[in-house]
Amino acid sequence: MHKQSIQRIVSGINLEEVRLKDRYPFLHNQNLIGFTIMLFAVCGMLGSALLYSYGIIPAWLCIILAGFFASISHELEHDLIHKLYFRDNTFMHNLMMSIVWLMRPNTINPWYRRKIHLLHHKTSGTEQDLEERLVGNGITNILVRCIVMFDGLFGLLLQRKVLKKEVKAFNFLTIFNAGFPLATLYFILGYIFIIYHCISYFLPNAFIYPQWVLTNIEWINFFMVVIIAPNFIRSACLNLVTSYMHYYGNVTNLLQQTQVIKGWFMWPFNIFCFNFSGTHSIHHFVIKQPFYLRQMVAGSAHKLMKANGVRFNDFSTFNQGNRFKDI
Repeated sequence: MHKQSIQRIVSGINLEEVRLKDRYPFLHNQNLIGFTIMLFAVCGMLGSALLYSYGIIPAWLCIILAGFFASISHELEHDLIHKLYFRDNTFMHNLMMSIVWLMRPNTINPWYRRKIHLLHHKTSGTEQDLEERLVGNGITNILVRCIVMFDGLFGLLLQRKVLKKEVKAFNFLTIFNAGFPLATLYFILGYIFIIYHCISYFLPNAFIYPQWVLTNIEWINFFMVVIIAPNFIRSACLNLVTSYMHYYGNVTNLLQQTQVIKGWFMWPFNIFCFNFSGTHSIHHFVIKQPFYLRQMVAGSAHKLMKANGVRFNDFSTFNQGNRFKDI
């Protein structure tokens, strides 16, 4: 029964992709499309920073724009992990991998993430799914879960003993080192920004800062607006969405690994994770499909998925640690 439902979904999504490619032949140029989207995202992020540096746009708008463009780079990285662009061109493939990591410096490097993401597809819904557990999936304590979702470094430190005990693939130093040097620098600068401004606000006369501190805090403030804060918001939205749309426990087949969460209430989050809540489930059924095609097939895919047992807007997952339970 489950196998037949899964096959109907997979076949329907593949057929819709073929139909779209027949109608729009340019969709066959997968490498070119992926590289062009990356250039668009890079230019968007750099352009936002430039406009902010000249005082043309305010900090809040720069953060929103940069966060949106960074969310595109996450989708590109996900496709690159599955080698959907430049599979036969090592230089171009690794160039794209490097650029999308630079755009999202609060993440582990994409070469290591490939290992845990492929493991995710094999172990989704179980305690061995390291990728999802690193972002809060299955945690019932809401305070711990928020820390894990919103502060990757603190969350890793907080959960290291649990993950070491339960997840075979977990190694604290391996994951910590996979973020070096970008994530390391990201968190150092982020914490310096928070500590400095907290002291300045709550204890304004406690310190007389030397000039080198005042000089360096200026460019840290700049980086906070153009890349640190945007990626904090981006990753917070992504981690919140992905950790609740993936089930944890009682999962026995592909239909039970994920749900689709859609509606107007999701758009404040989906802006910063490129409609992840509405399209990621499609990826679990058809892995070798670029993210832009997932957006295009979503309408027909959702009808098939709903008709064949995939859940939509199952909010019970929020109060039961993502357990898949019969309704």
